[in-house]
Amino acid sequence: MEEENPRDAGPTDSPDLPVREPDPDLSPADPPPDRLRGIVRALEVVERDSAAIAESYSSLFSSLRLALSEVTNRSVDHISCFSDVAGRLQESALDAATKGNRYINSFLRLNEEMKGMESLAMQLKLLRKDVDTLESAVNQILRLS
Repeated sequence: MEEENPRDAGPTDSPDLPVREPDPDLSPADPPPDRLRGIVRALEVVERDSAAIAESYSSLFSSLRLALSEVTNRSVDHISCFSDVAGRLQESALDAATKGNRYINSFLRLNEEMKGMESLAMQLKLLRKDVDTLESAVNQILRLS
């Protein structure tokens, strides 16, 4: 018995596959004209859809760029405003601290001077007592005369 070589088997040896005769007008690489028109139409639709998607992405990126620019400008404005406010607050705090220190120093000086006034007040009380005693003595002399 002779063995069959698989390389020698041709297209007619396979009963499952139909055999089609080549068209003499078309080369084996050329698709049929109806199929070619369908492919061209499909490519046109894909091209149109791709252009629409590209335009949509372009619009989206433009909108995002504008929004980012506005946010950035506002952030810069807010940072500038915050910097101004912080500077003014610092100036006000330093001014308040300076005035507070002046008030405290004035109060301390006044307190020191008031301590000296206590002895003066005691002297005035004694002087007043002596004046009252003198007045009463003068009044007594005047009544007797």
